[in-house]
Amino acid sequence: MDEQTAVVGRDAELTRLFRAVEPESAEPVLMVVGDLGTGKSALLERAARRAGAGGGRVLRAGGSESESSLAHSALHQLLRPVRAEVAALPERQRAALRDVLGEGPATSPGPGLLLVGVAVLSLLSGLGDRRRPVLVVLDDAQWCDRASLAVLSFVAGRLEGEPVRLLIGARGGGHLPGFDRRVPALTLGPLDGTAARQLLERRPDRPAGQTGQRILDEAGGNPLALWELARTDTAPGAGAGLPPAGPLPLTDRLEQLFAARLAGLSAATARALLLLAAMDSADSATVLPAGLPPAGDAVWAPAERAGLVRAAGREVRFRHPLVRSAVYQAASPGDRRAAHRALAGLLREEPDRRAWHLAAACPGPDAAVSAELERTAGRARRRGGHAAAAQALRRAAELAPRREESARLLVEASAAAVFTGELAWVEELVAAARARTEDPALLASAAVQAGRLAVLTARHTPVFAQLADEAERWAAMRPGAALDLVANAAVVRFYSGEDSQRRRVQELLRHLPDDGPHAATHGWARAVADPFTDRDRLVALLPRLAVEAEAEARPERLTAVGIMAWLLDETPRAVRAFDEALGRREAWGALPEGLGGAVAWAYLERGRWDQARTVCARVLAVGRAAGLDHAVACAAAVDATVLALQGDTAAARARAEEALGLVDPLESRSVSVYARRALGLAATADGAHATAYAHLRRVFTADGAPVHYHASFPALAELAAAAVRCGRRAEAAAIVERAADGASPRLRALISRARGLLADPEDAEPHFRAALADPVGEHWPFEHAQALLDLAEWLRRRRRIAEARGPLTEALETFRRLGAHPWAERARAEARAAGLDAGGTAPDALAELSPQQRQIVRLAAGGLTNREIGERLFLSPRTVGSHLYRSFPKLGVTARSQLRDVLAATP
Repeated sequence: MDEQTAVVGRDAELTRLFRAVEPESAEPVLMVVGDLGTGKSALLERAARRAGAGGGRVLRAGGSESESSLAHSALHQLLRPVRAEVAALPERQRAALRDVLGEGPATSPGPGLLLVGVAVLSLLSGLGDRRRPVLVVLDDAQWCDRASLAVLSFVAGRLEGEPVRLLIGARGGGHLPGFDRRVPALTLGPLDGTAARQLLERRPDRPAGQTGQRILDEAGGNPLALWELARTDTAPGAGAGLPPAGPLPLTDRLEQLFAARLAGLSAATARALLLLAAMDSADSATVLPAGLPPAGDAVWAPAERAGLVRAAGREVRFRHPLVRSAVYQAASPGDRRAAHRALAGLLREEPDRRAWHLAAACPGPDAAVSAELERTAGRARRRGGHAAAAQALRRAAELAPRREESARLLVEASAAAVFTGELAWVEELVAAARARTEDPALLASAAVQAGRLAVLTARHTPVFAQLADEAERWAAMRPGAALDLVANAAVVRFYSGEDSQRRRVQELLRHLPDDGPHAATHGWARAVADPFTDRDRLVALLPRLAVEAEAEARPERLTAVGIMAWLLDETPRAVRAFDEALGRREAWGALPEGLGGAVAWAYLERGRWDQARTVCARVLAVGRAAGLDHAVACAAAVDATVLALQGDTAAARARAEEALGLVDPLESRSVSVYARRALGLAATADGAHATAYAHLRRVFTADGAPVHYHASFPALAELAAAAVRCGRRAEAAAIVERAADGASPRLRALISRARGLLADPEDAEPHFRAALADPVGEHWPFEHAQALLDLAEWLRRRRRIAEARGPLTEALETFRRLGAHPWAERARAEARAAGLDAGGTAPDALAELSPQQRQIVRLAAGGLTNREIGERLFLSPRTVGSHLYRSFPKLGVTARSQLRDVLAATP
C-alpha cells in the first residue's frame, strides 16, 4: 500500500494534523490514537513530510516491544541526529542528558526527571524558530520505554509558546503514562463504506463481486485488513482465495495471513526474517551493525515480493508490526533461541541488548544470564530507568536457579517498580516474591516497598487497612519494618482525615518501640496521625531529630523532620529543614514523597511563595509522569492557594477544580479542604464574599466540626471574615468557638482574629490584640498582616486614626512584599482613608505581571541568566526570555540591569 492509498478516507484527519504542525498552531501536542491497521503511521508520515517541506526539522522515534525494556531507548533514537547540539546546553543539563543516553559516567543516583526534562525541552526549543518549528514524531508510543515517555510527557506539558510540535501515535484502548488526560487526541475509527471501497479499488488487481463484498464485510473498515485480505485473495497460487472467517479476531486473522506467506521462502530468507524479527528494533543504528543483510541484498527480494518487508534507506523493515509477530511466532522455539543467541554474539558492544537476547535464548534457569540482567538493571537504575530496571530484575528472577535468590531479585524489582507509579505492578512483584520465600526479612521489605507507593494513590481506605494489617503482622518479628508501615499508614490517615484510622495508628504504635533508632519514625507517625493532642512532647523531639538527620547527611530524614515540624505548626523549623534537604540535589527523588505537599505549604506560610510554586511545579511534573493523580491533586491545591493570594483568581479556580476532579472528596478530605479553601480565597480576592463563605463553610461539617483534623483550622479566620461580609456571623461564631482550644500559637492567633471579626464592635479590640500579641505570629507573614489590617480597619472606624496608621503601614508593606495584590489594594484603600500616602508606582507595575512573570523578574533581578532561571522553574530559556520581553514594557524598563532598581523601589 503506497502512502497516498494509506490515507484514503482520512481527509479530515489529515487537515487536523497539517494544522497541528503549522507555526501558528494552537495545538502543540496531538496524539493520534487508533486500532492496529487504521493508518496511524501513514498519517504521521504525511504530517512529517509536510513539516519537512516547510523547512522545519523533523525528529522521529518509534517504539518496539523488545526495546521497551531498555531505559531511554526511544529518547536515544529521537535525539541521535542532534547529538552535536547537546554540547551547547548548560553544563548540568548537558551532563544529565549525556548520562541518560549512556554517554556519561552513570553516577548514582542518576539525574532526575526534571533536570533531564528541562535539558530536552531546552534542546528542542533551540532547534526551531517561530517560522519553522521543530517537529517531534513518536510512533508506536505504546511500546516506548517508560523513562522516555516520562521525559517527553514533561516536555509536552511545557510547549506553549515554544517552536516545537509533538505528534504521538499510539494504539487505542491502552494506557500511555503521562499523556492520557491533558493531551488532545485524534481518534481514527473505521473507514466508512465509501472510503473502504475507494481504497479497495486502488489495487491494480482489485477483487470484484461477492469476493470484494466479503472483503469489505470482514475488514470492517480497517485499511490494513482491506489491503491484505485483497492481496491474499488475488496473490498467485492463492487457490481457494480467502481463508474462512472463523471465530478469530481480525488481528489474529491478519497475522495468520502473513504467516502463510512464509511458505516457500528460501532458508536464507527465512533466517534473515527471523533475525530481523528477533532484533525487533525501531532504531536503525542498532539494526545495521547487527549482522543483518543490507537492503538490496538478494536474500530480501522474495520477502519484499510477498509484502512482508520494505526497504528504508540502507535498512529493511517489516511492513507492519503484525508481520514481525507472524514471523517470530511461526518459528520453532529452538529456532527463536538460536536467533537470539546469534544476535547476542553480534551485540557485544551493547551489553543491555545483549543481556536481553541471552535471556531470550535460555531454555531454562541460568545463573550467569540472571547476573547479566541484574547488571543491566543496575545500569538502568543509575540512569533513572526504573521501569527498565524492574523488568530486567523480574526476568533475572525467572532465570535464577535458587528460589531465595529469585525472591531477592523480585523484591528488588518491586523496589524499582515503585518509581513507575504502577501500584498493580508492584503488588504483582511482591506477590511473586512471597510465593518463593518465607524469609521474614525479604517479606517485610516487600511489604514496605508496596506500602511506599500505595500511600501516593487515592485508594485510602483499602490501602490503610492493608498497611495496618501488615504492620500488625510484622510488629514482633520486624519492628523496624512494622514502624515504616505504620508511618505510611499515618500518611494515608492524613490524606483521608478518617478518625478511626487515627485510633488504629495509635494502637499499633503502643506495641512498637519508640527509643533508639526507632524514635524518629515513631514520633513522626504520632505527629502525622494526631499532631495536636501531644504537641508539646512532639515539639520537644524536633531539635534532636534535626541534629541526627543533619549528622547522617540524609536529605530524606531532613525532609521528614520538616514535615513533622510543619504539622506541629513549627513552620520556621520546617522551612530550615526543607532548605537544607532540598539544597542537596539528590533530595529531588523520582517520586513525590508521602506528605510532600508539606514542603510547598511551609514555604507558602512563611511567605516564600515563589518557592512554594516551584515545589508545586516539580510535584505536578513528576506526579503526572507517574500517573499519580492524588499527588497531582495535592500539589494543585497548594498552587491554587498561592495563585488566589496573588490575585490570579481564574488560574486559582482552574487549579482548585483540577484538584477536586482528581479525588473523591469523601476519601481525600485533605485535598478537598485545601481546594475549597483556595476557592474561598479566590472568591474573597474577587470581592464575592457570599461565594467565599459557601466554599469555606464546606471546610467544616454541618454541625461545625472540622472536615479535616489539620487542614480545616487555618481557614477559621477566613471563614469569619467572609461571614461578616455576607451576614452569616452567628453560624461562623459557633464554628470558631467549637475550635476554641487552639493547640498551637499559630492557631490561637487565628482563632483570636476570627473572634475579633465576629465580635460586636465594642468587644473586638482585645481579640485583635490577642491575635497580634505573640511575636511568633510574625512567622506567618500573610496571616499576621491580615490581623494587622483587621485591627487597623477597626481602629479607623472607631476614629482612632493615628493608632491605625502603624499596623496599616506594616500590613501594606507585607502584602506588597508578598505580592498579595488583592489584599494590598484593600490595604492601600484603607491607608488613603486614614490619610496615609500609599503611593508608589512600582507595586502597580508588578501587579500587571502574571505570577510566573513576577517570579522570573525577581530571579533575573537577582542576576540569574535565562538558562539558570529555566532550570530552576523547569522552563526553556526561550520561554523565560519571552516572559521578560513581555514584562519589560509593563515595568517601564528597557534593560535587564534596571530590574533590580524596580524591585528595590517596591516595598
